[in-house]
Amino acid sequence: MEKRVLFKSTWLPWLLLAPQFCIITVFFFWPAGQALLQSFQLQDPFGLSTEWVGLDNFKALFSDSGYLESFKTTAVFSTLVATIGIGVSLMLAVLADRIIKGALFYRTLLIVPYAVAPAVAGVLWIFMFSPSLGIVSYWLAQSIGFQTDYLLNSNHAMGLIVSAAVWKQVSYNFLFFVAGLQSIPKSLIEAAAIDGAGPWKRFTSIQFPLLSPTTFFLLVINLVYAFFDTFAIIDATTHGGPGRDTSTLVYKVYYDGFKAMDLGGSAAQSVVLMVIVIALTVFQFRYVEKKVNYA
Repeated sequence: MEKRVLFKSTWLPWLLLAPQFCIITVFFFWPAGQALLQSFQLQDPFGLSTEWVGLDNFKALFSDSGYLESFKTTAVFSTLVATIGIGVSLMLAVLADRIIKGALFYRTLLIVPYAVAPAVAGVLWIFMFSPSLGIVSYWLAQSIGFQTDYLLNSNHAMGLIVSAAVWKQVSYNFLFFVAGLQSIPKSLIEAAAIDGAGPWKRFTSIQFPLLSPTTFFLLVINLVYAFFDTFAIIDATTHGGPGRDTSTLVYKVYYDGFKAMDLGGSAAQSVVLMVIVIALTVFQFRYVEKKVNYA
């Protein structure tokens, strides 16, 4: 039976919504509207003169091979961060769910990376991947003879920023998966075990299907995170290099706007990025959500 709260006065619901509406207006609608306006303008680097240029900024963008290449870089980076991050988090959550002694300490330890700032996470991974001093580089060279150099090799640089971004986001995913696993009735797991189902069979037939709403939610969140919130990691590690091989769409927005001082082109890029994320989210809710089991 659906429960609804009925307000006697008509203004009280609007009054309760007003703080949230003000926050969304100031921090989302206003900047988004400003970016949309600037994408149709050409400004000098100091903002002293403005000229209306219509769609010229967008035409220049899609004729720029560097910008088109950043689409491919962003697609590869986002896919790797979302899939690896969700996969590792799910594995850790399943293992943590089985621990009886010291479970609280183990779970707390896995949450620690979420408290680390993205820029700090990037610096930590630079030290680990440093060709001369990094422990990861040393271990790879000693164990399998693999030499890493993220300053010159594009694949190594991509591996570095993906590792840092996944490490930063694993804690967030882990919390949701642990909560989802603990909400599954233990009687279902015990009944399947009595029927002879092994751990893998119980996971694939019971636990993972019941975790599909959580997995779908985390898929959306991780893609948005990879698109927007990884700027600090990229800026602290590779600066979009070598060349522009790790320059994602959001990093190119910053680079063109604040270093190349192309304010109109940067605003046009932010509008394109916003449209891509909105379209991707709508597509996920429209088609991928149909495969989610909420029962």
